Amino acid sequence: MECHKLSAKPCSSYLFFVILLIFASLASFADAAVHYHDFVIEAKPVKRLCRTHSTITVNGQFPGPTLEVRDGDTLVIKAINRARYNITLHWHGIRQLRNPWADGPEYVTQCPIQPGRSYTYQFTIQNQEGTLWWHAHSRWLRATVYGALIIYPKLGSPYPFPMPKKEIPILLGEWWDRDPMDVLRLALFTGAAPNVSDAFTINGQPGDLYRCSSKETAIFPVEAGETILLRIINSAMNQELFFGVANHKLTVVAVDAAYTKPFTTNVIMIAPGQTTNVLLTADQPSARYYMAAHAYNTANAPFDNTTTTAILEYKSAPCSAKKGQPVKPIFPQLPGFNDTATATAFTAQIKSPSQVKVPIEIDESLFFTVGLGLINCSNPNSPRCQGPNGTRFAASINNVSFVLPRRNSLMQAYYQGQPGIFTADFPPVPPIQFDYTGNVSRGLWQPVKGTKLFKLKFGSTVQIVFQDTSIVTVEDHPMHLHGYQFYVVGSGFGNFDPSNDPAKFNLIDPPQRNTIGTPPGGWVAIRFVADNPGIWLLHCHIDTHLPWGLATAFLVENGVGKLQTVQPPPLDLPPC
Repeated sequence: MECHKLSAKPCSSYLFFVILLIFASLASFADAAVHYHDFVIEAKPVKRLCRTHSTITVNGQFPGPTLEVRDGDTLVIKAINRARYNITLHWHGIRQLRNPWADGPEYVTQCPIQPGRSYTYQFTIQNQEGTLWWHAHSRWLRATVYGALIIYPKLGSPYPFPMPKKEIPILLGEWWDRDPMDVLRLALFTGAAPNVSDAFTINGQPGDLYRCSSKETAIFPVEAGETILLRIINSAMNQELFFGVANHKLTVVAVDAAYTKPFTTNVIMIAPGQTTNVLLTADQPSARYYMAAHAYNTANAPFDNTTTTAILEYKSAPCSAKKGQPVKPIFPQLPGFNDTATATAFTAQIKSPSQVKVPIEIDESLFFTVGLGLINCSNPNSPRCQGPNGTRFAASINNVSFVLPRRNSLMQAYYQGQPGIFTADFPPVPPIQFDYTGNVSRGLWQPVKGTKLFKLKFGSTVQIVFQDTSIVTVEDHPMHLHGYQFYVVGSGFGNFDPSNDPAKFNLIDPPQRNTIGTPPGGWVAIRFVADNPGIWLLHCHIDTHLPWGLATAFLVENGVGKLQTVQPPPLDLPPC
């Protein structure tokens, strides 16, 4: 702010003005802080749904610690693994410019941190503010290893909306009444789909509608008339969710750490990996109101049909006549589990606050089919072939079912010039064109396994159309691209029409995201500039689909000079 005041006055000396500018820039650097944290990953007893489980936590907390920083700050987080599983941590949505070593997906940018070992993640927030989150990126450990990552604006920079009275992180999660790693292990052995969760949670608590849970239901007190900011994060493993607060309007102001044109809604739909910031004004009669979330399910498959709740409690809410007990909360009206019309209408309203610089001339136009598949078994009666009709479930992009390496991580192999870990021949289009959302021939249901990457030149402009398929079932696949934010320029149902659909793209104010779902039986188009060198995972954030192979990675080549080149790896990068 000082710079603006000074520049409004005529300066007698150009040199004096230059010195002031230097001091102003130094002051802005001085505002940036370095935050040091130890994240101790270890099993702790956690009781939910009447039973105590030995649960993998960070610093004994479930959910894990909330990280609060400002744009420009640096985080130095020492991950100390005292659990019995290999683990890595991912800072979901952080761009990690030139620094894939801090990104975290196991066997992609690093080998996992083995039990008894540690690794320090160090990264700087650069031109990002809003709500992100962190989570384990090793198999199903993120079921309990996750937390909020809140980035405030730089000092002196206000929000582009009225300042809320208070801010509340809302982490929507998923709970299994058993070890999630055992659930995954059984599914990978049998080839069948994993068991669905037993509860959804808000800030780690299932809420009043589950057994043995009401005493710990999260309660958020508010004063009548005040406006609060809810920072909503879908940290569930496998489920898009509808979320609402009884009798209260929600004004959406940001998604995935990018501001939006504000709009008001009764309900939001949020996919795994996504974040949504909403303003809520406590403008209703003083009472207790449920905030609730339940499944938005788009696949022809079993799902957790329960509802998690927390309570928005006006401090002046009256008690009931019975022994001063609180009044029973009012319940919100949430859409039906299969209400695609509401989900689509909500997503269509999300736009950038003003005109943005969308890539117009496209260097790499990619068409990626995303969906499930089935692997045929030579012995369909085998205990390892318990999928549909004696098969094993799989998933793929462009018929390639992605296999993570084990001998080395992709990034280390690339940096060290080690051959035989991956190939850079991922197909830009499906190997066979077909009616993607129609009645697909069973001959096209079996994908090919491989560790194939797609190579991008630094600075190239990229368009990807993600096309859902009806193989096994149509489904909303929330696709997450590490190391990047992208513009969502269009979407629709049915098969993408390259002749007519691009004319309908929003190239003026499309939203910026890091995770976007394919409409079930439809397509979504994104654009970005490949300005971050390294290897960056692209995958479906439904964690059942990741080990089945619904992933690939971009190898973005170095550009020219230090600022366009991957920085050297840290000395404590874990070995495989």
